[in-house]
Amino acid sequence: MVASIHHYIEGIEDEQTGWLNLPIETEDDLLNSIGNVANEIKCNADILVVIGIGGSFLGARAIQDALTPYFGQHQNGVEVVYVGQNMSGAYIQQLLNSLKFKDIYVNVISKSGTTLEPALAFRVFRQYMEKRYGEQAKERIIVTTDSKKGLLRNIAQNSGYRQFVIPSNIGGRFSVFTPVGLLPIAAAGVDINHLIEGAKKAAIHLKEEKLEMNEAYRYAVIRHALYKQGYQIELLASFEPSLARLHEWWKQLFGESEGKDKKGLFPATVNYSTDLHAIGQFIQEGNPILFETFLHFKEIIDDYRVPFDNRNEDQLNFLSNLSFNEINATSKEGVAFAHSNGGVPVIQLELQRLDSYHLGYLIYFFMKACVMSAYLLEVNPFDQPGVEAYKNKMLELLNTKLATEQI
Repeated sequence: MVASIHHYIEGIEDEQTGWLNLPIETEDDLLNSIGNVANEIKCNADILVVIGIGGSFLGARAIQDALTPYFGQHQNGVEVVYVGQNMSGAYIQQLLNSLKFKDIYVNVISKSGTTLEPALAFRVFRQYMEKRYGEQAKERIIVTTDSKKGLLRNIAQNSGYRQFVIPSNIGGRFSVFTPVGLLPIAAAGVDINHLIEGAKKAAIHLKEEKLEMNEAYRYAVIRHALYKQGYQIELLASFEPSLARLHEWWKQLFGESEGKDKKGLFPATVNYSTDLHAIGQFIQEGNPILFETFLHFKEIIDDYRVPFDNRNEDQLNFLSNLSFNEINATSKEGVAFAHSNGGVPVIQLELQRLDSYHLGYLIYFFMKACVMSAYLLEVNPFDQPGVEAYKNKMLELLNTKLATEQI
């Protein structure tokens, strides 16, 4: 079955499968163009405001958080903030307040321009930019949208905004290697060439049909087998706080791709060791409805060694020859062993280093695995009818509310 699905995936020319060979086919001209605009932003702004929701921001935010410092901004990038992923008036107001005395650029991302959350945010920031920068506003607003159609494309054309293209054959949750993800993360200081190289390696490596040679397919088959055994929840677990946003991207990828026809694993996430002191008890001894996928990078760039203390009042000198990352890695091994012994199936995904290359590889790995997994469930990985249902109902209620108030 895996072989037949593989040939189908590799052979179809569907309106949503442009991501499959994208890392291989990405041209230097596009990367250079994105790099040039990112450098312009770095030279002329303190902050890049990115407007988008779902796949239009989750991938960029995930990579940015994973590869930039916890405190302060990347020395090679500007601060990148996100809006349009919610409809909180407090969020909008406080963001606007924080921008005083700081120069900004805006990157609005939407294939159609009609999704309500980012459309509302863009209305606010379009007026804000015009009031603040006048005629120069159009030089500071960059639109990432469809090349041929859509409301946002028309706005960009009419106003003279610079545009980057979202390929029409790539859906939002598969778009991180397009300008959707590449421009924000380049502005944040991440090496997008290195990221694409990692994704390219994965795209080539994961074309292998044989299950024993394709890690993405093995992951898909294992999680499908656990699903067939009655497990209902997959927990993606990692031990580095900077990966929390990657978890959110993973949740959308699998949740929106598989959750159809009353099928699919529920994708949930935990960040250890923090969550060991929150729901660790349930995982170890609670209702046996879940399995875990451990995500671990063997090398983290920064580290700190436990200092020796002559007082040793905390009785921790036995750890003073170890680093925090070494202790964290040992914690991962202990947790995996304990949970597995407690009856929780554990899948382990390990990469050598937390850097742009290996993150590019991992993101492509998850996308390829997700598509195989969805087809094993016999659902279409590329649509999201449930999301469209909520959008339509929300607009219906808003129209009803407005009509009622006008009576």
